[in-house]
Amino acid sequence: MSPILLSLTSFVLAAGVFTLVPGLDTAFVLRTATVSGMRAGFCAALGITIGLFIWGGGAAFGLTALLAASALGFTIVKWAGACYLFVMGMKLLFQSRTARLENGAVRPARMSGWHSFRQGLLTNLLNPKVGIFFITFLPQFIPHDVNVVRFSLLLALIQVLLTLSWFSLLILMTAPLGAFLSRPRVVRSLDRATGGVFMAFGFKLALERQG
Repeated sequence: MSPILLSLTSFVLAAGVFTLVPGLDTAFVLRTATVSGMRAGFCAALGITIGLFIWGGGAAFGLTALLAASALGFTIVKWAGACYLFVMGMKLLFQSRTARLENGAVRPARMSGWHSFRQGLLTNLLNPKVGIFFITFLPQFIPHDVNVVRFSLLLALIQVLLTLSWFSLLILMTAPLGAFLSRPRVVRSLDRATGGVFMAFGFKLALERQG
């Protein structure tokens, strides 16, 4: 097996394991697809994966290395991300997520595709640890005698495709359970759980150190 093919195979296996680990992005995509529908779920997934590719591109061109080396830059992005996650978590925990209809029934408040995309993108871009992950993870799979920037972009694209594929599968899995998951009581429980996840990750990010 050629070194390039070996590196790509190793990266796909390692990145695949990383993609399957549940986290903030997974919770956000599932919550969005459940409450706002599959279209909004796909928009959220697209926003997250575009954020991943931006971080991966930054790592390829050395921009995230500057962020990792700059205490001020890291601190600014870290606290912006922590505050954003905390505020989003508070909204999900304490803000009513249902709208009363004329006939007395209730239904969950739905986010538009653009709103879902924007939240997914910001959630990812405001986490400097994603960028630092890329600059520490990608170089391990770059063989000798290749164009580092191009190969790094290829690896970042593979990570994006793996993540988007996994999120798409999760979103499609919510469709058969749509009637159950859209019940107001279930939605409120899901909002509380997702809000708790957002706040926990916000606190975790605030406590992160640069090194």
